[in-house]
Amino acid sequence: MYVLVTGGTGFIGSALLPRLRGDGHEITVLSRGRHADGGGIRYVRTLDEIADDATVDAVINLAGASLNGRRWTGAYKREMVESRLDTTAAVVELCRRLARPPSVLVSASAIGYYGDRGDEPLDEQSSMGEGFSAELCRDWEGAAREAEALGVRVCLARLGVVFDREGGAFAELSRPFRFGIANWLGSGRQYLSWVHRADVIAAFAFLLEQEDIDGPVNITAPAPVTHRELCAALRQKLTTLPGVPVPGFVMRALLGEVADELLLAGQKVLPKRLEAAGFRFHYPAIDSALGQLLGKP
Repeated sequence: MYVLVTGGTGFIGSALLPRLRGDGHEITVLSRGRHADGGGIRYVRTLDEIADDATVDAVINLAGASLNGRRWTGAYKREMVESRLDTTAAVVELCRRLARPPSVLVSASAIGYYGDRGDEPLDEQSSMGEGFSAELCRDWEGAAREAEALGVRVCLARLGVVFDREGGAFAELSRPFRFGIANWLGSGRQYLSWVHRADVIAAFAFLLEQEDIDGPVNITAPAPVTHRELCAALRQKLTTLPGVPVPGFVMRALLGEVADELLLAGQKVLPKRLEAAGFRFHYPAIDSALGQLLGKP
């Protein structure tokens, strides 16, 4: 299969490319940086470099400025929106001008779609929430679904908080514990719908092949935890002082809107459609995931 990947050099994409190559796919990567082609991977800096008669069997759309990259100023909010919507619109335009459109577009989204929902169990049938993240995800998904009119199967991959030892949220959340300080954010009762990066990669590969799946798909571990439960699980692996909270007002003072939308808000999101389709998680529970991430089974 010939697969186009946008955002292929980011946190998810850099791990996804080896998996796709291992599965025998030929890959084109859209990246703003300069990279040498090789190993079955071609790099382009604009989708205009892809000819109308090129073969593109599938697209995985990961491009977008990080939601937790910095404080959400007005300018950075515009960057987050434009980086997603502009790239997705360009992908749809590519699908439109290709002589044969791709059969599938797997477009990243996020569980921010659901907003702050406390301990309410959420699956793909749950309604949209409120806030900037929810509106961003709604618009991002809407832009991707424009490809459906071209006969493209569109999967909307609503990603949870991705854990991996090489970076991302886990590195930040676990840092105090590595220095012997156990803590949780705010009340600690808000749910964290996490997922191991290895399962994200496996899920994207799975969705490429599952011709009967389209629309929203939650990519989260089947056992979400509260921040207090994550703290307790980390303390089982690392020696720390007793747990203490980081008050919400401190987080708001440091990070502003990011604190309320990403750290103090909670979603108890369940991967109902993946499990119904027979997908098997390598790390379904937080204890097994932490064992791998910390090297402490």
